[in-house]
Amino acid sequence: MIKKLKLNITAGFKNRKINVFFLFLILSIIILIFSKLSKVYTNTVVFNINKVNVPKEYVILNDSSKKLNITLKTHGFNWLKYYFSKPKIAIDFERDVVKKNALYVWDKFEAYINIEKQFGNQVELLNISPDKIYFKYDVNLIKKVPVILNADINFSTGYDIFNAFVIKPDSIVVIGPNAIVEKINSVKTKKIVLDNVKSNILTPVKLNLPKNNNDIIYSDKQVSLMATVEKFTEGTLKVPINVINIPENLSIKYFPKFINVIYYTSLNNFNSITAKDFQVICDFKKVDDNQTFLLPELIKITDKVKTARIRKSRIEFIIEK
Repeated sequence: MIKKLKLNITAGFKNRKINVFFLFLILSIIILIFSKLSKVYTNTVVFNINKVNVPKEYVILNDSSKKLNITLKTHGFNWLKYYFSKPKIAIDFERDVVKKNALYVWDKFEAYINIEKQFGNQVELLNISPDKIYFKYDVNLIKKVPVILNADINFSTGYDIFNAFVIKPDSIVVIGPNAIVEKINSVKTKKIVLDNVKSNILTPVKLNLPKNNNDIIYSDKQVSLMATVEKFTEGTLKVPINVINIPENLSIKYFPKFINVIYYTSLNNFNSITAKDFQVICDFKKVDDNQTFLLPELIKITDKVKTARIRKSRIEFIIEK
């Protein structure tokens, strides 16, 4: 028992020594880091350009090669922000650039002071390259284009929509260079897939917009898809057949006199639909020589049904003497 106690006490002292060692190690690392960061360093950093105050009637064509290499002198603490985020420098198109022919020109000698102000007193600006940057621009075109739904929607058995899907907004405004926007005639949604739908639809849908084109501005990046889902059923009605364009010198008999019209509609409309909501004709002018049958056509369909069709494809007839 005493031997075991001695072993536990010895192990405890060893663990304390290890913990003290790691504590001093961590403190040494922290002191070393602070010592390094407190020193002054000179380095060159690549800055992306943030274009501000661009005239609304123009768009600056995106060019990823337009960057500034800026040499700075400052303490290590100030350098940290440039390593943890992509550094940007603002170029003001009202103050820092000059419009020449088909280009905007930025000159470092004219804009040096404005660039220097963006770094503050603790950072010394030593150099900027290149000396000049040329920005291409184009006239902005504003165009309204329709939104096209890209969807695969399947309803549960006995369910459907009576009217078309509703997209809000059904069109968006596209703003950008004339050469690009004039080719845009519509915008599709990202594909939406819905299965076994039996309740009303109300869901946001993202637009399928180009990812790498910062020159184009879209008024909306998503739309709402809406639809009223109802229970549907099929019905059948006997509708009279009317033969038209029979020559005055002919008399015919045809049979049957009625034909079944099969229609597909919502349960809400089912009881209000009658044979008068449909019209079936046979046009005698379309009868070829030696033909003994007429072709029925469904020429009137009520808007209370989604689809309708006739079952029989031929109507027999005979010419009376």
